[in-house]
Amino acid sequence: MNIAVVTGASSGIGRSAAIQLAKRGIGVVATYNSNRKGVEETVSEVHGVGGTAVALRLSLSGTADFSGFRAELEEALATTWHRDSFDHLVNNAGVGIVTPLGQTTEKVFDSLTEDLFKGPFFLTQELLPVLADGGTIVNVTSNATRGHVTGPGWSVYASLKGAMSVLTRYLAKELSPRGIRVNAVAPGATHTRFADNVVERHPEIVPELAKAFALGRIGEPDDIGMVIATLVSEEGRWITGQDIEVSGGQNL
Repeated sequence: MNIAVVTGASSGIGRSAAIQLAKRGIGVVATYNSNRKGVEETVSEVHGVGGTAVALRLSLSGTADFSGFRAELEEALATTWHRDSFDHLVNNAGVGIVTPLGQTTEKVFDSLTEDLFKGPFFLTQELLPVLADGGTIVNVTSNATRGHVTGPGWSVYASLKGAMSVLTRYLAKELSPRGIRVNAVAPGATHTRFADNVVERHPEIVPELAKAFALGRIGEPDDIGMVIATLVSEEGRWITGQDIEVSGGQNL
């Protein structure tokens, strides 16, 4: 059985990716930071579709914990699946904070950098020895990196997601001798807990947002999760080094 590590799997795109992978017969290691209840619901849903999953806590703020996470991961792989490696890494965990120019503090800048770029970079590096040859990595970026979606207040977030997009291409090149494919998906506005759960707190913004989408609505987690599952599967075997916008034609 193939195994996937999905970061930030307690809700939203991460939860969807975990469930979609499980539907394809892939075991799931679902990570969470503070939302223990959420990740338990994810594990339960994976079990509900006939899959296997375990939950592990992981914070991207502070690389010193990554070696401990790797040890816990190796134990979970051995105990649950009798494996000493895994096959797919989905770097999904992250945060979204509005940071207008002139109002962005260094503390906020550094925190976003850890969560959105430094953390995923060093986590990937830490887990590479455990990632099986012929495996895959999928990074979740954002269409905020595209010129047609530029919006005020998102300069730091978009810049760091842009760094992940560039990293995707370089990882694809450097890991190709091991047969590891690396891609990214770039969602548009999606109904998740993003930006402090802004869609749930302000549902009145959704109809106005939807007007910007060629397909007439904002995204749902499964719109993204299904693409992630496709990229790691046999259907995606000839795709690598790509950052694919999955946005329903936002601002098309």
